[in-house]
Amino acid sequence: MIFSPLFSRTQAERLKTPLSMDQPLIEMTDIVKTFHSGSVEFTALHQINLQFYPGEFVSIVGRSGSGKSTLANMITGIDHPTSGSVKVGGDMIHEMKESQMAVWRGLNLGIVFQFFQLMPMLTLFENVKLPMDLSNHIPVSERDQRVFELLDLVGMRELADQLPDEISGGQQQSIAIARSLANDPPILIADEPTGNLDSKTASAVFEIFTGLAKSGKTIIMVTHDQSLAERTGRIVKISDGRLVNGSEQKRAAR
Repeated sequence: MIFSPLFSRTQAERLKTPLSMDQPLIEMTDIVKTFHSGSVEFTALHQINLQFYPGEFVSIVGRSGSGKSTLANMITGIDHPTSGSVKVGGDMIHEMKESQMAVWRGLNLGIVFQFFQLMPMLTLFENVKLPMDLSNHIPVSERDQRVFELLDLVGMRELADQLPDEISGGQQQSIAIARSLANDPPILIADEPTGNLDSKTASAVFEIFTGLAKSGKTIIMVTHDQSLAERTGRIVKISDGRLVNGSEQKRAAR
């Protein structure tokens, strides 16, 4: 299947986030998020101040409804703060137009979902390659080789021609991780990535994230799994939309 790129490579390069190891990669300042439904007002995030550094593996924990996913959505640009700012690699992403945000997200973020979100009609190879074809960042001549390298990384090369419904949930999540790395983004956001996996498979997925952090990727994982969270370099705890701890601690991933 052939897809036309949404943006030219030149456009994409202009929005590529620069990396600096001695400065925060992500800065969230005084973030407030309020939702309105008719006359009802609900504040999901209250004055959140957070920084994330290159190569960190950070877990965001809290009860359901605490604001974990809303916080992650501020970083991905899926949602925008009511007030406050989100700065990533020098870019004020909350001020971007939607067209700019689409390009920026495709190059700078890899997103891993709880329910995998693979395209069911595409092979595993095609699923991993799709972000490259859409962003047009990786040269066409290099894409197939990069797909195989990513499939090797997650141990799935031999299943490249399979369809998603022909493999297990853990294998689908491995493919989702490979897909999230397609354009070599500096940041991976994983929203409950082990929520549908057994403990053994969840641990294997976690080890992939650990390796990526050691290679310099910034990993931010939203999770209910306290045992996995305790193995990350830093725990950010959210309760009722407020930051409980984790705002200042900076440690390398273990």
